[in-house]
Amino acid sequence: MPELPEVETVRRGLAPSMEGAVLKKLELRRNDLRFPFPADFARHVAGRGITSLSRRAKYLLIDLDDGKTIVAHLGMSGSFRVEEGAAAETPGTFHHPRSKDEKHDHVLFHLVGASGDARVIYNDPRRFGFMDLVRRTEMTSHPFFRDLGPEPTGNELSADYLAKRFGGKAQPLKSALLDQKNIAGLGNIYVCEALWRSHLSPLRAAGTLVTDAGQPTEALFTLVDAIREVIADAIAAGGSSLRDHIQTDGSLGYFQHSFSVYDREAQPCRTPGCGGTVSRIVQAGRSSFYCASCQG
Repeated sequence: MPELPEVETVRRGLAPSMEGAVLKKLELRRNDLRFPFPADFARHVAGRGITSLSRRAKYLLIDLDDGKTIVAHLGMSGSFRVEEGAAAETPGTFHHPRSKDEKHDHVLFHLVGASGDARVIYNDPRRFGFMDLVRRTEMTSHPFFRDLGPEPTGNELSADYLAKRFGGKAQPLKSALLDQKNIAGLGNIYVCEALWRSHLSPLRAAGTLVTDAGQPTEALFTLVDAIREVIADAIAAGGSSLRDHIQTDGSLGYFQHSFSVYDREAQPCRTPGCGGTVSRIVQAGRSSFYCASCQG
């Protein structure tokens, strides 16, 4: 599933074509994706101006000029592409095959912008993605968002905040970091990378990063810095290109090629002077990659 950096890459790729444009028509080629579309979805958004594109956790938010927001989730295989002008092509060099089969083009945004007409097409072979229409004034109380923790890139995420969440918990650190109530949008890949950077084991109890007095340890400060850095690096690199993810201009992100621990089972640890080997274990049904020699 695309993680936060991938969704942020999609947002940045779509913004030039969508922000400031008018959504002339929303074409739905089926009645549902993972969930049914909202009632009268196409009618409610037709003719609305798109004021901005933003992101919350792994959700893409398309803000309209009537106070409503189209909420989109890519699921496992969802992707967007932009077609402008007469040439119905997606620019960019493809490094891996991408679905362009029209039978998987489920949602088409017909746009009118300053540079002319354009189409933004949502393609999803597995149909695990979904879209909803939410009033912005009701976003914080909506089931998608009401229990989400702070963004890993925002000022709300701090060692003091996590100390309050982790204090006294025997829960494995990996599981605590994946809990969206603690941190929003942090997924399996980048948790593995952040733990490696901070030399912390995914098996370590979350509460061990908090003192008896409830204060963050030095290790927790290091972990917060590592989370920020790994997300920033991934966004700067354009997101990883695992499986079906691809940037909206057709090019793939390259951060996957610099993964230090994720999906590197049995390979040498990249920590200078470590000499250990990357191991793979399964926690709560998900793979964890780490070096037992330098992650304690």
